[in-house]
Amino acid sequence: MRESKNFRSGFVTFVGRPNVGKSSIINALLKEKTLAVSNKPQTTRNAARCILTTDACQIVIVDTPGLHKPKHALGEFMMRETEDALRSVDAVCFVVEAGKALDPAGESILNLISGIKAPILLAVNKTDLCRGREGEERFWRFVAPIQGRLNPSAVIPVSAKEGTNLDVLLDELARRLPEGEAIYPEDMLMDATERFMAEEIIREKIFEVTEQEVPHSVAVMVEEFKSPDEYPDMRRGEIRADIIVERPGQKAILIGEKGSKLKSVGIAARREMEARFGYPIFLSLWVKVKPNWRKTAVGIERAGYSRK
Repeated sequence: MRESKNFRSGFVTFVGRPNVGKSSIINALLKEKTLAVSNKPQTTRNAARCILTTDACQIVIVDTPGLHKPKHALGEFMMRETEDALRSVDAVCFVVEAGKALDPAGESILNLISGIKAPILLAVNKTDLCRGREGEERFWRFVAPIQGRLNPSAVIPVSAKEGTNLDVLLDELARRLPEGEAIYPEDMLMDATERFMAEEIIREKIFEVTEQEVPHSVAVMVEEFKSPDEYPDMRRGEIRADIIVERPGQKAILIGEKGSKLKSVGIAARREMEARFGYPIFLSLWVKVKPNWRKTAVGIERAGYSRK
């Protein structure tokens, strides 16, 4: 555990509308993928804690679901996750997309965070899309009204894709943390179980191989997780997971012709889990239909989104 008079540690919440690249920035800061990322909105559903430790600080980063107007019980759950994450943090990082005007969801975020006491940093992502003098002028025309309304502690142009200014963002975040010893062990990257990470990995691979309709209505529940760490006699981990969809047509899309899509999901998920967990894995996936599971509190609780 790091202890130093000048060492800083604390909690930072990342917020932003769906698909602005919050998880991509966090993964880039950590220099390792810990969170599910896709080009589809609402990839993040739970507020997940990632831990970034350097010689000077430990930042516990809380990635939140992208704020949006909830249309069902799952959406309401995701909104509560974000609102809860804004309480009792040392700093907030508001992520926006360079040159893209704020939509109603973005306006809602401004209203939500403008009244909090924690310092707010404005991270403008995808600056690789604003090249040259004209791009720079367009960038500041976009930022000026947000800056005027929010009065952030700092404005940091970043590109998660190219790694631009991520060191600056890290320094600015660290400066807002109180002095104190590390909260988590320095080799820990995520405050989550392997079961949770397995569910996230499977869900991400589903996003990568299915069309727009399926990901919003899919949930992943790991029903069995046995690892060589828990069972020394085992030579490989054994994971059985249910993939929950709302309609038979979605099940057919996800399984694919002769099971091809589901097989692709399984192969990709197994490979990433083996790399992440450090042991061979036997992965079994089953697709089940639970109509309208997102629309009721009971449905989202059964799908693994109960709040503790």
